[in-house]
Amino acid sequence: MELSLPVTTTAKERKGGGARSKSSSSSSHSRNKTSLLLAFLSCLAWLYVAGRLWQEAESRYLLADLLRKNLDQRPKTFTVEDKLMILGCKDLERRIVEAEMDLTLAKSQGYLQSQFKHSSSSSGQKLLAVIGVYTGFGSRLRRNVFRGSWMPRGDKLTKLEEKGVVIRFVIGRSPNRGDSLDRGIDEENRHTKDFLILEGHEEAEEELSKKAKFFFSTAVQSWDADFYVKVDDNIDLDLDGLIGLLENRRSQQDAYIGCMKSGEVIAEEGKQWYEPEWWKFGDQKSYFRHAAGSLVILSRKLAQYVFVNSVSLKIYAHDDVSVGSWMMGLQATYVDDSRMCCSASGRDKVCSIA
Repeated sequence: MELSLPVTTTAKERKGGGARSKSSSSSSHSRNKTSLLLAFLSCLAWLYVAGRLWQEAESRYLLADLLRKNLDQRPKTFTVEDKLMILGCKDLERRIVEAEMDLTLAKSQGYLQSQFKHSSSSSGQKLLAVIGVYTGFGSRLRRNVFRGSWMPRGDKLTKLEEKGVVIRFVIGRSPNRGDSLDRGIDEENRHTKDFLILEGHEEAEEELSKKAKFFFSTAVQSWDADFYVKVDDNIDLDLDGLIGLLENRRSQQDAYIGCMKSGEVIAEEGKQWYEPEWWKFGDQKSYFRHAAGSLVILSRKLAQYVFVNSVSLKIYAHDDVSVGSWMMGLQATYVDDSRMCCSASGRDKVCSIA
């Protein structure tokens, strides 16, 4: 039988074992602190991220709500027509246009007589005709020739007006207003008193179409006559023959009288009678029927139409074509009288080339 002997532990061994126990406990405590610190930091990070997400979500909500309110309050897109309708301007514009059309119609039919500053003969009778003879600044010698031939002067001119016929040389103003050209015409008119000066017209060879508008408009405002006659300054008139012709036509209130013609439209620049707007006359390049420019006669009704609509009337390169284009849209009676073909020869002519 074996006996077991007691084991004796030395002090040194006990001391070593206690040290190991303390070291293990300290290491475990350190790991706990680190875990707690990491957990705390994780909580902080989570709270930070959650806070940011909450802030962003709240911001998105606020922005969406603000955008929705702005969309509700944003004005709609309107066209010009819509805005005019809202302001009540569309209906007003329509009524203004209708009123202008009615006014134009009334003027053209002679219902608004107060606007015309008419002069009649000294006997109080309506004039038969106002004859306007085109002239220029350099044509004084030619004017004197006319005054010594078919055109009366001085007292004879006054007596002719008493019988119902007014004759005037027609001229515009110089491009340089008030210069020696204007002063020369004013001085001549003071002596002869036989000019119709178109204050609003600038005298120039290329402005003859505008001159026709100014002449008929000014004449119909100044004199109450049955006819208004435009004559070129290279034409001699048989005044008695012309007066007789007009007397026979006095009852025609819409007469457009002249030597009617048509012809080729000149489309080549540089050639005589070139028409810049030749393409408007069609593929055949032929003018419509119109009175030759040497002698053109309009009744009072047609001259009033020119005056009333002068702003909108289209002009072409040549005055006779322009006047003819104005007559095309009207119920005008075209009177083709061969006696007014000044360049042709024949009996009973009322005009001839001077």
